[in-house]
Amino acid sequence: MKTSEEFFAGLRDGFPIGLGYLAVSFTLGIQCRDAGLSVAEATVMSLVNLTSAGEFAALAIIKASSSYLEMVISQFIINLRYMLMSFALSQKVDPSLSVGHRMGISFGVTDEIFGISVGRKGKLSPFYSYGAMAVAVPGWTLGTMLGVIMGDVLPGRIVSALSLALYGMFLAIIVPQAKEDRHVALACLIGAAASFVFTYLPAAAAISAGSRIIILTVAVSLLAALLWPIREEGKEGHNEA
Repeated sequence: MKTSEEFFAGLRDGFPIGLGYLAVSFTLGIQCRDAGLSVAEATVMSLVNLTSAGEFAALAIIKASSSYLEMVISQFIINLRYMLMSFALSQKVDPSLSVGHRMGISFGVTDEIFGISVGRKGKLSPFYSYGAMAVAVPGWTLGTMLGVIMGDVLPGRIVSALSLALYGMFLAIIVPQAKEDRHVALACLIGAAASFVFTYLPAAAAISAGSRIIILTVAVSLLAALLWPIREEGKEGHNEA
């Protein structure tokens, strides 16, 4: 597929993500304002940090006037899952892809962009990722800016409803893949059940949410790889029976 076709395919698939980010980051903008950030500071933060959990955690640390060391440690733990996603995407790109393009793809690795990227057939083109980022990044950034400016205008119920958009958007990414491959559906169900158990298991209460995500991601991925390995020899995307 040509470079332009890959870019517009990413643009098309990333458009719903951009709309979802616009809604969700509005809430983030309100939190930025409450933490004392200016419009410019909040906008730049969202422009260079595409991580909802990381940014919300950072704002809590800013409000508490905690140290830079606490900020670094918390961000490392919360965003560690993106390293796992990057490992998975590294298997989908051409081995000859330049370091520059690899870094470009890595900048846009979010839960949702990873979802559409890993589900794409064949090798992942960097221009597909750039197309998705071309709408997702502005959506996230603009929503944050509008949240800072207009946070007091909308009723609280509407703001709370906007925060649910991210979950609906993520389901919209997962469901088509689950319908196409029953093994993906089973892995999702196992992950959801394990997450529920971990949330209410007393022994896991002391584990942070970010750490739980990492542990469950590795465990469920390993289980799925052992039970339903993917053929490597010219049968990409087909699971062994």
